[in-house]
Amino acid sequence: MKHICSIYRSPKRNEMYLYVLKAEALERVPETLLAGFGKPQHAFDLVLTPERKLAREDISKVLENLENQGFHLQMPPAEDEYIEHLPEELLRRNDPV
Repeated sequence: MKHICSIYRSPKRNEMYLYVLKAEALERVPETLLAGFGKPQHAFDLVLTPERKLAREDISKVLENLENQGFHLQMPPAEDEYIEHLPEELLRRNDPV
């Protein structure tokens, strides 16, 4: 199963993305979701298959959501996830002397 997907970024929340089937665009996205998301800004298009790896999302969950509800919402990472990825040098600056 192969889907051509359009991915939109939220102007309201950094690192929040909305995946939709390109052929359907935003047709199946609820108005209430769009109100909180903000005016979607097209980021890029992507071909999704069950074999494809995504950096922060489970591909099977994304495909399931696209099929069942017509969209997938990728939430920003939790703040503690940001801390895990800080370079060691930044963490050392905060160490007591």
